[in-house]
Amino acid sequence: MTRVLVTGAEGFVGGRLVPRLLESGARVVACHAPGTAPPEFQLSASLRDECDRVELDICDRGEVERVLGAQAPDAVVHLAGLSDVGASWQRIDDYYRVNVEGSEFVAAGARALSDSCRLIVASSAEVYGRVPEDELPAGEERPLRPRSPYAVTKAAAERLTLGQGAIAARSFNLIGPGQSVQFALPSFAAQLAEIDAGRKEPLLRVGNLTSRRDFVHVDDGAEAYAILVERGEPGRAYNVARGEAVELASALGRLIEISGVSTEIREDPDRLRPADVPVLCGDASRLQALGWRPRRSFDQALEAIWEDARNAPPR
Repeated sequence: MTRVLVTGAEGFVGGRLVPRLLESGARVVACHAPGTAPPEFQLSASLRDECDRVELDICDRGEVERVLGAQAPDAVVHLAGLSDVGASWQRIDDYYRVNVEGSEFVAAGARALSDSCRLIVASSAEVYGRVPEDELPAGEERPLRPRSPYAVTKAAAERLTLGQGAIAARSFNLIGPGQSVQFALPSFAAQLAEIDAGRKEPLLRVGNLTSRRDFVHVDDGAEAYAILVERGEPGRAYNVARGEAVELASALGRLIEISGVSTEIREDPDRLRPADVPVLCGDASRLQALGWRPRRSFDQALEAIWEDARNAPPR
């Protein structure tokens, strides 16, 4: 039985990946950050005993070495990190410490176990930066041109780990239920739910709606990680993308249609980023060659986001 250690298991992707790995027959060590509750997953009784929960501070090199040494996984999926692009401009030191140094420690811990321990590192499409329209969708061989502190830390983590045989998953915009309201679509859905419940005036505050993004349902993203655990080639990066760019204004319009809520839309300067990339769209041919295909539609993701927001407790 394959033993897989997942950092950031309490997060948006981890909550989908851990059950997926367990269902495939793996034994999972679900690591969560200090100060957070051990993650709970929707598991059948037969799978609960196959999942161990361990607290792990990825910024503590000694602790990382101790935990990985004690658990002796066959594979490590490193999801833990800071991921809010906008917040990275105000927290550059934190993003470097967690995303760069933390990734370095996890990679060193995995390498110390054995040469056969597979390491999958969560990266981001943001590492590509601004790509000319006529060169989209972006392939993995493009030079990296990060434009935000967050993107710089992800590019640095890749540079530190790919040379050591890691596999980088360059996820485009993963969306779905359970995502933090610090991200655009969950924020829109949360505001619409407040308006629908009569707790907020019919005014939806937004950032830049002209950006276009390649949206992937989080469950499809989790399946991509599971495939990379099994078949990813060490030392290579893989785009997790649909290959279609959707304008955020169009996505918001569809979300409003799904919700049935009438509202005014107003741009909020506080929601604008210093260096937003106009369009991101990826070529996932390399991942598709391993057998991955996106199986959920954009509308399915939006419907799930709305239902999640509508059923959430009042903010």
